[in-house]
Amino acid sequence: MRPRVTVITLGVDHLERSLRFYRDGLGFPTEGITGAEFEHGAVVFIDLQAGLKLALWPRASLAHDTGLSVAPPSATEFTLGHNVASRAEVDSVMQQARAAGARIVKEAHDTFWGGYAGYFQDPDGHLWEVVWNPSFEIQD
Repeated sequence: MRPRVTVITLGVDHLERSLRFYRDGLGFPTEGITGAEFEHGAVVFIDLQAGLKLALWPRASLAHDTGLSVAPPSATEFTLGHNVASRAEVDSVMQQARAAGARIVKEAHDTFWGGYAGYFQDPDGHLWEVVWNPSFEIQD
């Protein structure tokens, strides 16, 4: 299998609340909720970067589609890494997340490997790492 991840879907409990957090709070571009005319179809698509989208989909719809039961969420299952170009940008993004209503899990700090990073959770508990890695070149 060749890695071709094009959509990362987050199961959310309140689609409108999540839309407001990501669109209005973090400024992520989206056309809003689409597919609401279909049972279990309401979803939000957010353009992240070329060829990659973030989808917000109700956890109940995700469970229905997969046939799995809704299980308690766990913030330590995975993180979404948001790499930025500088330490100052880490601080700026963390401030924006805080203003949007994020729960700050760990304030931005120097890392053991020479970078600078902080963690926040979205309204559904999904964990984001905002990180400056001096070894990564960030391209817009």
